[in-house]
Amino acid sequence: MPRIEELYAFVVEDIGPDDEGLIAIQAISHEYGPMWLPLVGVDMTRAQYLEPTAQSIGHQIGKKVTLVRLTNRQDLRVIY
Repeated sequence: MPRIEELYAFVVEDIGPDDEGLIAIQAISHEYGPMWLPLVGVDMTRAQYLEPTAQSIGHQIGKKVTLVRLTNRQDLRVIY
């Protein structure tokens, strides 16, 4: 598996252009219960797969959705 150097994320503007959040879906895990899963991927293939879900959420909440590419990796800590 190659090193992850970029992320693609679907974001939505909340109350203004400087107020954004990640779009996420709620899923049920048998082990952890309800949890939020952000619509992010490490390549355009995954982003394209998630796009219909992001578009549906955007329509439901009446907000425009933006696909962003984040490329400035900074490793903050390693957890074992």
